[in-house]
Amino acid sequence: MGAYTIEKKDQGYLVFTITREEKRNAINDDVMQGLLEALNAADDPAIKALVITGSGERAFCSGGDLAAFHVLHTKEEAYEMLSKMAEILYNLLIFPKPTLAVVNGTAVGGGCELLAACDFRIAREGVKAGFIQGKQAITTGWGGGTILAEKLAAPTAMKILMEAELYSVEDLQRAGFIDEVYEGSPDAAREHFLAQLLKVDTGVLESYKKILVRKWEATKLRERIDKEVKTNSLLWESDAHHLYVNNFLQKKLLNN
Repeated sequence: MGAYTIEKKDQGYLVFTITREEKRNAINDDVMQGLLEALNAADDPAIKALVITGSGERAFCSGGDLAAFHVLHTKEEAYEMLSKMAEILYNLLIFPKPTLAVVNGTAVGGGCELLAACDFRIAREGVKAGFIQGKQAITTGWGGGTILAEKLAAPTAMKILMEAELYSVEDLQRAGFIDEVYEGSPDAAREHFLAQLLKVDTGVLESYKKILVRKWEATKLRERIDKEVKTNSLLWESDAHHLYVNNFLQKKLLNN
């Protein structure tokens, strides 16, 4: 099975699904490539919106695949991977059409950075999510911290980032990060959330999105994201982070 699927829906939107269920839908190079393909495919004039989700019920996305990225030791090696994904998320953030994340399961670390880059987020009741990077002795490294600070009130964003905890999506809805909590089928929830948006002309949707994009360009968001990436790359090569990764991988070996 591949790392992702891209499906065009008759209603006029595209669904990108991470299909690494056995890895809790962790992001590797293949998923990065898939996100680029999805952005290119959604540029079709017939497409009005892009949806991002994960396969199964356990995880939306567990962030970067530590088993795949554990070979990155130095800040230079880390920066290459981090900046690549940060560029993808920035392109997702400024994508000219509405983007929706359907949180079908747990979202942690980089999975929450992927959420932050989408315009809208809906989540299944009872699911948990969190920017847990702090527990790994690193910060957000794909631009998610900078993006979160754009989208939430500063104290709320800083608390979520600094505590590095998992929160219920109900709590995150109250914080303003999750737009809607749904019950039942994620497909039905997705259709319901998009129904009104898809009735609106594409030119109108794109014009409103440009309001946000112009703001982000004026405040040099891309440059601020790059500073976040560089900070993370310095922490990545620290002994504390490598100890966390080694312990994580050893624990996985013992459990297999």
